[in-house]
Amino acid sequence: QVQLVESGGGLVQAGGSLRLSCAASGGTFSTYAMGWFRQAPGKEREFVVGISWSGGTTYLTDSVKGRFTISRDKAKNTVYLQMNSLKPEDTAVYYCAADSSPYGSGSPNTDFGSWGQGTQVTVSS
Repeated sequence: QVQLVESGGGLVQAGGSLRLSCAASGGTFSTYAMGWFRQAPGKEREFVVGISWSGGTTYLTDSVKGRFTISRDKAKNTVYLQMNSLKPEDTAVYYCAADSSPYGSGSPNTDFGSWGQGTQVTVSS
């Protein structure tokens, strides 16, 4: 099973940027689709963005299209979430997740079976 550790969260003003990183270990990172989820206080965890095992396909929830970008560096076993034009409603704990099976697409319907501990992102107005 893949172990995931997120980093890069913090406090930023509205309109600012942050880049989250998710370092993977203990598995064959290069063959697994990856995703980022977030959970705001009092709300359910929601899918934000996913990337296929090859890195060739990405999926983004509508609210972050044009602002967030996911990428992966297989040499570093790391997936990144670049967040631009941040809004207060982006405030949440962000979680990295790995697909349960290899060679997946990273779509919102993916069975993500491994999760990181989360990193807090706070956007002030």
